[in-house]
Amino acid sequence: MQEKGTISINTENIFPIIKKFLYSDHEIFLRELVSNAVDASQKLKRLASLGEYNGELGELIVDVKVDKDKKTITISDRGIGMTADDLKKYINQIAFSGATEFLEKYKDKGEEHQIIGNFGLGFYSSFMVAKKVEIHTLSHVEGSEPAIWVGEGDTEFEIKPGSRKERGTEITLHIAEDSEEFLEESRIQGILDKYSKFLPVTVRFGQKDESVEDGEDKEGKKKWKTVKVDNIINNTAPLWTKAPSDLKDEDYLQFYKELYPFSEDPLFWIHLNVDYPFNLTGILYFPKLKNDFEVQKNKIQLYSRQVFITDEVKDIVPDFLQLLHGVIDSPDIPLNVSRSYLQSDSNVKKINGYITKKVADKLGELFKKDRAAYEQKWSDIGVFVKYGLISEDKFEEKAKEFALVKNIDGKFFNIEEYKKQVEPTQTNKDKSVVFLYTTDQEKQHGYIESAKKRSYDVIILDGPIDSHFVNHIEQKYEGVTLKRVDADVIDKLIDKDEKKESVLSEDEKNKVTEAFKKAIADDKNSVAVEPMATDDMPVTITLPEFIRRMQDMQAQGGGGPMMFGEMPMTLSVAVNANHSYTKKIVEAESEEQQIELAKQAYDWALLSQGMLTGKSLTDFINRSVDLASK
Repeated sequence: MQEKGTISINTENIFPIIKKFLYSDHEIFLRELVSNAVDASQKLKRLASLGEYNGELGELIVDVKVDKDKKTITISDRGIGMTADDLKKYINQIAFSGATEFLEKYKDKGEEHQIIGNFGLGFYSSFMVAKKVEIHTLSHVEGSEPAIWVGEGDTEFEIKPGSRKERGTEITLHIAEDSEEFLEESRIQGILDKYSKFLPVTVRFGQKDESVEDGEDKEGKKKWKTVKVDNIINNTAPLWTKAPSDLKDEDYLQFYKELYPFSEDPLFWIHLNVDYPFNLTGILYFPKLKNDFEVQKNKIQLYSRQVFITDEVKDIVPDFLQLLHGVIDSPDIPLNVSRSYLQSDSNVKKINGYITKKVADKLGELFKKDRAAYEQKWSDIGVFVKYGLISEDKFEEKAKEFALVKNIDGKFFNIEEYKKQVEPTQTNKDKSVVFLYTTDQEKQHGYIESAKKRSYDVIILDGPIDSHFVNHIEQKYEGVTLKRVDADVIDKLIDKDEKKESVLSEDEKNKVTEAFKKAIADDKNSVAVEPMATDDMPVTITLPEFIRRMQDMQAQGGGGPMMFGEMPMTLSVAVNANHSYTKKIVEAESEEQQIELAKQAYDWALLSQGMLTGKSLTDFINRSVDLASK
């Protein structure tokens, strides 16, 4: 019997709202219709397993077809199908009291109010691209009659008897003129690859060409021919759905290649599998970063029951772990109606905490099990661990043990180990333990050598977030101070309150001071003539540690002058009173000579810091030649 009627909503504006508000990205229609077809197939399998369906299941496959001439897209399945009554229930009776109330009721609700997954609303996304939609269906229930539903994107519909002989549902979309891009096979292939790559029921999109062996030619070489084969979109049993005990390392590496075809092999991975207090599975991979923080943060893919949702996972995965790659699948992650973004929810916080714990446990396990292998990976994983320490208190609690620093000799220590290592030699007069660090071994080589002469140790902190890591160590470890190795003369960086005698008289000291002030000719820079070891440099230029850190943070995009205005370049010029070169300045025949010698020594110090450029560098070279000639 044929029937006509109106869909039970009190406004005709529901369709434009679905089109513009719920589903702003029009390609979503295919995800919804294919997901519905997969759901229908899985429901039939479930009924069969419960003994509620006794017919032959046959091959459960979802077919997607494009007919460019007829301007149609068809999605068909062999799932549970529907009766005419089912069509009325699921398609027609969207009992909303109005568009406004509908939006208010559903746009911010959590999972318990979720209506995606019900056939109705997901189905209506088809009207974003179609001017007319037909449903041909036959229920799995014995004795059912086939039925057809026809609608044109308004509140009118028609249900009539159908002629379908096979159980299941076929939906045909008559594509609207403004959506004919979806009649291109490449466009459909791209959408299916994006959203349906790991659906649990086989999805087929026509056929494709494939080369197969075709015997041998007269010379014994293999011959090949091109044949048509089914174009299967998806891997129905992706790795994260399997038990970790059934998998080998090669399986994880192969799956990584499937996800990221052009990437280097990952360092290691974590298989997530929890069913209480929420359901979550997945695999997270640690990629090789090589101390590079400028990487994409959209490499983790979020799925819900194997349907791709998004690669924006900032609420689910802690910020420091968004550098990881891999897959997370959870039906318990609350999405808004169009599944386009996450809802704030207690489950999201629990999942976030669970992932943090799993990563910390894995890193701790690797560290304890094979410390040498862990240390070898540190250049790649250090940025994760340091970022986690700085940003996540829960991670920091566990990570203290396996957060490492490396010294210039290539040895690794965690912070407590390192504190004990250097405490006997690098304790200040105020009882604080000083960690000397370098941000550039080549540029700061002279300062490192000065430290080594005193048997001091220097650690390397040249990574993208190490300026923040320095501050973190000082905040979390009482009695520890970090000083960059070129932030002052070495005996001031670690002040043991040991007085050195100057070989200069007070009058000679004043002469040297004046010569340097005139040579530098910059009131912002301070000059101090101080007793140092005779083998220290004649002049050392330093910046205060505070300004050094601000510059490091600015260079790494994390602070510096932007907060305080442009920082003045105030240099501290320390002249070694006990160096033989200083004695030459004192003994120079004229004030002009004293100034020239002072200028030369000052330029040496600038050169050692990479701060001598342009005209100043040219003048220095010319002066050096003149002095050498004399």
